[in-house]
Amino acid sequence: MRPGRLDQLIYIPMPDLESRKSILRAALRKSPVSADVPLDVVATHLDKFSGADIMEVCQRAAKYAIRESIEKDYERRKAAEEAGESIDETEDFDDVPEITKAHFEMALSEARRSVSDADLLKYGSFAQNLQQQRGQMLGGATSFQFGDTGNAGGASAAMDDDDDDDLYS
Repeated sequence: MRPGRLDQLIYIPMPDLESRKSILRAALRKSPVSADVPLDVVATHLDKFSGADIMEVCQRAAKYAIRESIEKDYERRKAAEEAGESIDETEDFDDVPEITKAHFEMALSEARRSVSDADLLKYGSFAQNLQQQRGQMLGGATSFQFGDTGNAGGASAAMDDDDDDDLYS
């Protein structure tokens, strides 16, 4: 790589268990999750999933909950219509359904990792090589020293002049 705007390579590993739990909590903080959903178990199952992959699982589980709620409402309306009953539009209906274990089970059954095991090995070796290269660069940078050149010529002589052409004053 050449020096410039994007000249640093940064290795960010897959989230560990605690990070996956944090990602789940963040993704679901505004969603009504059933109290019986064990997020620890979900986080354990999502090993080697990226943060974006975990977010997708949460979104998919929420969509399943919404879809189920819509289907229940449709069935309720259909049953009322068939029975000849009027549908009370002001009736309390759960507009925000809870995400249950079943929704997470469906979402997890379709979940796919975006980073393969081969990619993880490649990135792991990349991180090791990057760390070694940075260690070598630091060793080179600390061994550099300016020689004792005195005040002859160079920038210090230019600083003594009181020219109006000096761009830095």
